[in-house]
Amino acid sequence: MLNNFTRLVANENMKIYYRVRTWVMLGILVLFNAAMPVMLYLTDAPMDVWTVFSWTESFTIYLSAIFTVVIAADIVAGEFSGGTIKLLLIRPWSRGKILLSKFAALCLFGLLCAGVTMVVGIAVSMLLFSGNAGFSDGFDGSPMSNSLLLLLTDTIQVFVISLIAFMLSTVFRSGGLAIGLSLLVLFTKDIFGFIFNPERFVWAKYLLFLHTDLSGYITSPVGPGGVGMGFSVAILAVYCLLFMLVSWLAFTRRDVAA
Repeated sequence: MLNNFTRLVANENMKIYYRVRTWVMLGILVLFNAAMPVMLYLTDAPMDVWTVFSWTESFTIYLSAIFTVVIAADIVAGEFSGGTIKLLLIRPWSRGKILLSKFAALCLFGLLCAGVTMVVGIAVSMLLFSGNAGFSDGFDGSPMSNSLLLLLTDTIQVFVISLIAFMLSTVFRSGGLAIGLSLLVLFTKDIFGFIFNPERFVWAKYLLFLHTDLSGYITSPVGPGGVGMGFSVAILAVYCLLFMLVSWLAFTRRDVAA
């Protein structure tokens, strides 16, 4: 059973990396992760390695989010629009297992983007700013640990946004709609957080928008509306499970048009 699932995931990975578009996106990600430290180096600003990496990661994480959303939106909707879903469903695998393999391939792509950001960003930052490594302890911990925690929290945010795109792609079978709405959530979540301030609306602390970005907990144990990190993680887990359930129901229950 595990071997069959591994083959399914490998098949989904092949579909992703066979396309030129995927390599173009990864190339752009590498380019910007290398270019940002270079541009900061040219400013002659007194910065250490981990400050430079944090600045770089804070910018390129949006590229990672956009690229992962594109993959998430196409990985299901593309099968329907291209008609290949019929060939996939006639094989001796359950729909649930097929959907799970697509989700696993999406997660692997997201981890690859995070890995590229970490390796390229840190390598170029160390190459150009090696004189000040920034390993000494700061107010909230070492610069290195803070930078890596920032990468972790941003990767979680990308995962949640891409899961929204994955759900929309599965439910509506439209890649364009999935990309548009997911990126709308990504770029307007702070606006919604301001409008539905949990200090004014107690119920607002249960909204997803307020908890997608966990980076605030790196410097403070108190989150939106006075909640803790455990509460935010629990909210994210509930929403993610809900998105997966909706995706599973839509994929397994609906008929495929002839």
